[in-house]
Amino acid sequence: MSVRALAGLAAGDFRDRVRRPAYAVTLLAAVGLGRLAVPSADSTWVIMDVGGHRGVYNSAFVGVATALAGALWLTFAGFHVVRGGISRDAATRVGQVLAATPLRTGGYLFAKFLSNLLVLASMLGVLAGTALVMQLARGEDRAVDPVALVEPFLLLALPLMALTAAAAVLFETVPLLRGGFGATVWFAVALVIGLGGQSGSAPLGGLGVHQAARSMAEALAAQHPAAGGGGSGSGVGGGDGGGFSLGLTQVGKPLDTFVWNGFEPSGGFVLDRLLLLLLAVAVALVPALWFDRFDPARSAGPAAPEPSPTAPPAVPPTALPAVLLTAPRTAPPGEPVRAGLPRTEPRRAGAFGRLLAGEVRILARGVSRRWWLVAAALTAAGFAVPMGVLTGLLLPVLWLWPLPLWSRLGSQRAENGLEVLLAAYPAARRRLFAEWASGAVLTALLGAAPLVRMLVAGDGAGAAHWAGGVLFVPSLAVLLGVVSRTHRAFQALYPPLWYALVNNVAALDFMGAVRVGGRPAGPHPLLVAALSAGMLAVVFAVSAARRGVREARPAG
Repeated sequence: MSVRALAGLAAGDFRDRVRRPAYAVTLLAAVGLGRLAVPSADSTWVIMDVGGHRGVYNSAFVGVATALAGALWLTFAGFHVVRGGISRDAATRVGQVLAATPLRTGGYLFAKFLSNLLVLASMLGVLAGTALVMQLARGEDRAVDPVALVEPFLLLALPLMALTAAAAVLFETVPLLRGGFGATVWFAVALVIGLGGQSGSAPLGGLGVHQAARSMAEALAAQHPAAGGGGSGSGVGGGDGGGFSLGLTQVGKPLDTFVWNGFEPSGGFVLDRLLLLLLAVAVALVPALWFDRFDPARSAGPAAPEPSPTAPPAVPPTALPAVLLTAPRTAPPGEPVRAGLPRTEPRRAGAFGRLLAGEVRILARGVSRRWWLVAAALTAAGFAVPMGVLTGLLLPVLWLWPLPLWSRLGSQRAENGLEVLLAAYPAARRRLFAEWASGAVLTALLGAAPLVRMLVAGDGAGAAHWAGGVLFVPSLAVLLGVVSRTHRAFQALYPPLWYALVNNVAALDFMGAVRVGGRPAGPHPLLVAALSAGMLAVVFAVSAARRGVREARPAG
């Protein structure tokens, strides 16, 4: 297939991706992070801390801070936005059409990689625009240097986006990594990249932060010789020694400033970034060794299972009307028996309980036995570990393990094409509430051991924060699922929130894991409950609006 055809395939896939709600949600979060990377002068929350100082907000410093913050975020969240293109081709049967064309497997994989990279690069472009706006808005130095502003996005962030785009292709071609387990694996990989990539010894320059950090340290030493280590406080991120910190960090006081006009990348550094791009291309093309490109001749599907000897005989389709018409018919006294389908009196008692039980079964559908064994082992550990380990570590782990299941909430109808069918359900809000309640049941079940331990120890405050977490997690999952119509939004946003609270960011602790003096230091449980109720209200409003649009749409 020609280069022009490959480019057209990638461009069409790109246009399809950017129209999806998950793209908009991740892009808005990236823009918010870009604003956070350039905080106000009196802020104690910072993204980049250089020995207790920060650069004056000129093009060079704003560009590097925004590019690195965006690279950290999009390496994780962007993966979930671009993942799914191959699965979508299989579900929509586009893959079968492509299998009948001269398109080679390597060409198809490269086109998917290219479309993934275009999506992530478009987000970097928006972040670069955000950096320009923030430089002008802060007003510390309004002289715009386009090269100094854009260069960090090309040298630091773009190679990481290429590696993320390639990993998304690789994960989709490996059955074990295609689903929720792959999301958990990538979360761990993204942590390694985000933390280990800041080291000066990281392969191929890692995040690329080391050379910029060294240049900043030299400028700081020249202007403030007495400058010491980095700011103190709790944070999410890491550093490269020498007082440099990259990540969301709370410092004791606003940072002092120094002037930094950028760094001159060495030839070796530029070569490392080019090699990282080539490595990404190689990672994207490696699956050509085993990927069947939807060709049934290369992948014989599993044979249909033989019917069980104890199973009831199947009713032929042609005999179905006769079976129904000959079914016994009843009628209330005084009314004639009418021909047609048999009618069943509705059972109203316990209707919500049956609905909830059904939603729980749907939520847990397809979960392997190994998943439940790990959940059982974590629960058993909850009765044995010390109390400090239980609340500070094991409870967060227990409430990360069901990530693939929670992400189904609110999105299953759209992803499985059942919205039109379920729109006929007479109590839409009740069904949606039951779906949320199934997530709350799962959350409470996984967190049962910590609750029992807290109640036995008389930790009423911890139990109250636990209850807030039971309400918060499914509310966030349903909200993101309903608004974005995909499970990937929750898989992208929940792990960073979880990572923040396990790094003692008390303002984001919704489960009571961050403790000061043995008591939870996070927001009050009533505030968490109110936020959860607000998210549910948004869910009901969005669902009602969509239902109204469908009903108002003319038939045909």
